Amino acid sequence: MAEQTALADTRTDDGGKPDAAVVRDALGVGVAVGLSGFAFGVTSVGSGLTLLQTCALSLLVFTGASQFALVGALAAGGNPLTAAAGAFFLGVRNAFYGLRLSQLLALPRAVRPFAAQWVIDETTVVALAQPTRRSARIGFAVTGLTLYVLWNLTTLLGGLGAEAIGDTDAWGLDAAGPAVFLALLAPMLKSGVERAVAGLAVVLGLGLLPVLPGGVPVLVAALAAPAVLYVQGRRGAWDGKGEDR
Repeated sequence: MAEQTALADTRTDDGGKPDAAVVRDALGVGVAVGLSGFAFGVTSVGSGLTLLQTCALSLLVFTGASQFALVGALAAGGNPLTAAAGAFFLGVRNAFYGLRLSQLLALPRAVRPFAAQWVIDETTVVALAQPTRRSARIGFAVTGLTLYVLWNLTTLLGGLGAEAIGDTDAWGLDAAGPAVFLALLAPMLKSGVERAVAGLAVVLGLGLLPVLPGGVPVLVAALAAPAVLYVQGRRGAWDGKGEDR
């Protein structure tokens, strides 16, 4: 019933934010995150990919976490197939975003294949934060366009910069990508369960890095989520038995 009420609310344009406020918020997110494409460009070219390959990843893949995971695994000497698998599994979450956004935005069928390219964390967050369907569409479109243009432009600039300075490891720029990703992720970890999943994933990823091929620790770290949820479920079951007694 609550879901039906939420969807009904999005069909009206009354009581929503002014369009200018939605555009302002969307631009803020798009610009803030889009500038981090520079870090990806530097990291990718510094990891051994060509400038063309780097730009193609941003144009065609366009999901920062997966891009950083791919170039990071390749830089560590991982098998390309393993690296691609890790990037793929990180990108699967966008499919779930798409299921929710398809109901919220209700875009024409002809537009959906193009809009799918912009279904990422930031556009989903901005769209879901809006009170009406109209403002959700505006937020999604402005965030997607701003982020896509800036991400690709800064990827190009970062790649050119990496080619110009040569060895990025000597400048410590190989750590730029992971640092940016962690900076974007940290504010999203609000509950104890989310922080536990993130902490266990870090332990698994770093702990297995010396003993497993590049790219594999990322896949194993994904097991942190079901492991934490299982423990939480067991704890809830034991708490329930204790209350029954």
